[in-house]
Amino acid sequence: MPAFAAMFAQPAGSPIRELFPYLSQPGMISLAGGYPSPSLFDAEGLALAATQAMSSGPQALQYCATEGLPALREALAAQTRERGMQASAEQLLVTTGSQQAFDLLVRVLIEPGDTVLVEVPAYPATLQALRLAQARILPVPMDEHGLQTDALAELLRDLPLAQRPKLLYTVPNFSNPRGTLLAAQRREALVQLASSHGFWVVEDDPYGELCFDAADGSTPPMPTALRTLGDRLGAAVNPVVYLSSLSKTVAPALRVGWMLADGELLRRCTIAKQTVDLCTSPLAQMVSACYLQSGRYPATVQRARAEYQRRMQALVQGIASQLDGLVHCTPPAGGMFVWATFAQSIDPQALFDAAVSRQVLYVPGKAFFPESAQVHAMRLSFAAPEVPQIEQAVQRLAQAVAQVRR
Repeated sequence: MPAFAAMFAQPAGSPIRELFPYLSQPGMISLAGGYPSPSLFDAEGLALAATQAMSSGPQALQYCATEGLPALREALAAQTRERGMQASAEQLLVTTGSQQAFDLLVRVLIEPGDTVLVEVPAYPATLQALRLAQARILPVPMDEHGLQTDALAELLRDLPLAQRPKLLYTVPNFSNPRGTLLAAQRREALVQLASSHGFWVVEDDPYGELCFDAADGSTPPMPTALRTLGDRLGAAVNPVVYLSSLSKTVAPALRVGWMLADGELLRRCTIAKQTVDLCTSPLAQMVSACYLQSGRYPATVQRARAEYQRRMQALVQGIASQLDGLVHCTPPAGGMFVWATFAQSIDPQALFDAAVSRQVLYVPGKAFFPESAQVHAMRLSFAAPEVPQIEQAVQRLAQAVAQVRR
């Protein structure tokens, strides 16, 4: 038989998806996948939206324009404007999840050997897409305030002209996996660096609305989007491409995401999408449009914010009380993840094996770096399990740490 293409001769799968077999073990509690909680899905509202979509005629069952259904593009543009950005339906491309949006950008922009900057630790599917595109991945370090723009400026200054980056990928709001919120001054610096050095910034924002209340009970305003800062430059082309999704706030099964970008870039991504799936499911788009128009979305997001904050606190407090300084983490201000680090004396693989034997699952930290290395950290997701499960999971994790230390 003919040989496989070079990049698929020995392909590496998603390190998170590789954990799926463990989920079938009886009694396993998973803090691994970034899944929204099923208990927070507005099943009633989605059922009403589906009924409305089906009663609107055969349009929902037919192909639609690659750019997306006009009704959904209008609804998503309105939602994007509520986040402080300038957006019209014509500036949006509906995608099959925001992961497809990133994949389209990679198809349109990246050739083998091109340099791409990625904040690390990074979302593994991003690294996977870039590896398959044979990009040269350069990591940009993060700290508790997000991507380190000083380090980025130094990296850019030292790069030869032939290795200038084409794009930079970041999750500025409650990043996956660190849960960090990019500081305001760094947002300004990042957009300025993109403008002066001529690269695109991919602003992936699936978690931005999942912010937690402050200590006084007030809801913090959404941080200024990088896309908004790009508009303020007044340049002919905004260097920021904004991606978002309904997967974390409404339901992953809809597989609805969107891209807001410069017209020439958007047009090329639209052509690339035509070869991938022609269009995102019109039925899913129609259901999404009906749901967003129903007025139920804000309450759904509010419920998720409150419940995720409660679950996050259970996880963070449990780590503090039961792991006695052996595992450290910073409470995130929103999102779905806690990034926990542990002592250099603890072998990461031994800890993972011990945790699995104790029936608790997490994602090892090495999954979030472009090069294989010993990483004394783990990503813990508090979104899917209920509070009693989280408390039990922390107990099991404490037992695993004690086992490895012995």
